[in-house]
Amino acid sequence: MLFIFQTALELGCVYSLVALALFLSYRILDIADLTTDGCFILGMAVSVSSAAAGHPILGVFLGMIAGGCAGYVTAFLQTRMGVPSILAGIITNTGLYTVNLAAMGWSSNVSLLKGDTIYTLFKGLGIGGTWYKAVLAGIICAVCMILMKWFLSTRIGLSIRATGDNKDMVSASSIDPRHTITLGLVIANCLTGLSGALAGQMQKSADINGGTGIVVIGLACLIIGETLINGRKNMGRNILACLIGNIIYRLIYAIILRTSIIPIECLKLVTAIIVALAIAAPTIKENMQYALKARREGKN
Repeated sequence: MLFIFQTALELGCVYSLVALALFLSYRILDIADLTTDGCFILGMAVSVSSAAAGHPILGVFLGMIAGGCAGYVTAFLQTRMGVPSILAGIITNTGLYTVNLAAMGWSSNVSLLKGDTIYTLFKGLGIGGTWYKAVLAGIICAVCMILMKWFLSTRIGLSIRATGDNKDMVSASSIDPRHTITLGLVIANCLTGLSGALAGQMQKSADINGGTGIVVIGLACLIIGETLINGRKNMGRNILACLIGNIIYRLIYAIILRTSIIPIECLKLVTAIIVALAIAAPTIKENMQYALKARREGKN
């Protein structure tokens, strides 16, 4: 059981950065950014390729920067070319398939079985013992969450939040919403690229299909966290929900894999059910409360 929790904690910290990115793009800016799937693989591909060349630490930063570049392309299509946000993300995501292949040397996967990663380098410091991956991932996750909370309280951060609430009001306040949307999407995709970079070096490989469906899972984890800690009313809780939801989701997934309660062949179906229930949870909860209220009123 301890091993299951350790695995869930490691993966939860890494993938919580995707949920944090979606929190910024979907919750704050109110933009459905579908760049996430391809951007995650981009960060993974760049990071693993760089680590294979002997530069694991540089690979993490390059993966994050590459993700930011993908976010800028999506923002440019949306704000400068007049492409609807959903289509802009789809277009960028489609183009990233070729870019990701190029980043991996025109191969569908890259392996790091005998190469160093940031995790092996951190292990060499003697910190964390057998929990070294969780410790490193947790530190990076905590730093990103703290910086996000601080950034959203700054003037530019408040402008981004205002853009998601009322774009016309922001324009009337002499703030160009194109700039705030661009900055928000760049930061969000930097986080997604960083998550992919960390995940790639953690599993010591990058695959062209490694990020398929990550946007849906990330959104589901965000909603799970918000449902558990009532995060929608508080910025700090909202950000914490990104981590809590991911740990819970990965814990469920790890238990299923470890105990073989459900056959491996059915995992995709189970994932779809968990994601669907997570996204529908607020509506189900609201309908149940309404039904209970109606029943009480009927008795009275």
